[in-house]
Amino acid sequence: MTDLSISNLSLAMTGFLIVIALIIDYKEKLELGKDILIAAVRAVIQLFIIGYVLGYIFELDNIIITSTMVLFIITNAAYHASLRANKIKHAFKISLAAIGVGTLVSLLVLLLSGALKWTPSQVVPITGMLASSAMTAIGVGYRTMHSKYTDQRQQVLERLALGATANQASKTIIRESIKSALAPSIDSTKTVGLVSLPGMMSGLMFAGVNPTEAIRYQIVVMFMMIATTAFSTMISSYLAYRSYFNDQTQLISH
Repeated sequence: MTDLSISNLSLAMTGFLIVIALIIDYKEKLELGKDILIAAVRAVIQLFIIGYVLGYIFELDNIIITSTMVLFIITNAAYHASLRANKIKHAFKISLAAIGVGTLVSLLVLLLSGALKWTPSQVVPITGMLASSAMTAIGVGYRTMHSKYTDQRQQVLERLALGATANQASKTIIRESIKSALAPSIDSTKTVGLVSLPGMMSGLMFAGVNPTEAIRYQIVVMFMMIATTAFSTMISSYLAYRSYFNDQTQLISH
């Protein structure tokens, strides 16, 4: 088997890559240096913690703890998605509903089809991939929606003046938000194997799994990520647009 061990020295030396990013930030005056450092430190700490936690959960193989971990991942993803909500009311609840429904529906399909078993070694990583994809897409959808309502404010007001409902006046914006949110997932699926080499497939092959089986698993993952992203962004967009209107169906500023 290929030796994939990384020495402490090698790991420490990769920190130079962060230094490169900081140099670019300083040179271009991006003012992202603090965020880059915080992100790097958090990533290291979080990965070590979750690594040991997952090792314990995998070994324990308890259905209640596994379910709790799934809910924790979904809740955490919803919280971080809500941070991109641009003052949308009830952003956390909207994100939680969208990511929760999208992720659980995909998991249910996988369970019913027999492609997945409710064991921590399978369910937890898959849930993480689904929730992460949905979280990123919803954040893009929120930002697009805010931008569109700002740019197309006059058009929305005109539609309302002509008797359109809030939904009718916002239809174009909702569609654009969903399209923008879905675009990265669709592009990633189009170029898989040509530009990007999927981590799950590569990992399984490194572990000695037959390439055909690894490919099958990766296909399942790609399909369910698109489905989860589409479902989640549709739910979040149709719930979020209402925050741009008051009880009298008047467009308000954010």
